[in-house]
Amino acid sequence: MNNRTKGTAGEDLACRYLEKSGYKILERNKHYSRFCEIDIIAEYKGTVVFVEVKTRQSDAFGTPFEAITQSKLKNLKTGIMNYLNEHKVKKYRLDVIGITLKPEMKIEHMKNVG
Repeated sequence: MNNRTKGTAGEDLACRYLEKSGYKILERNKHYSRFCEIDIIAEYKGTVVFVEVKTRQSDAFGTPFEAITQSKLKNLKTGIMNYLNEHKVKKYRLDVIGITLKPEMKIEHMKNVG
């Protein structure tokens, strides 16, 4: 499984997880530059939730959360600010979903990151 296929599969899993948890998916893969793509934009109880999804085959080379660098967070925040300005959103947060596929699938959700 290549990285793009794995990433798309992880985002699909994350969307299903969020929908089962009561989130409404508004957009996926929103691009603001070649450095900024917001994986999932959802709404939950009146709050717009920007979700970064990191999928790993296993934890052998680190957890999905360890793949979130400071520069990635900075780029995400730039994209979020653009979205907020375009859509006049007042209440929002940034979440990260980490998915590990093996040895057994595990989905972890960190809310209100950064």
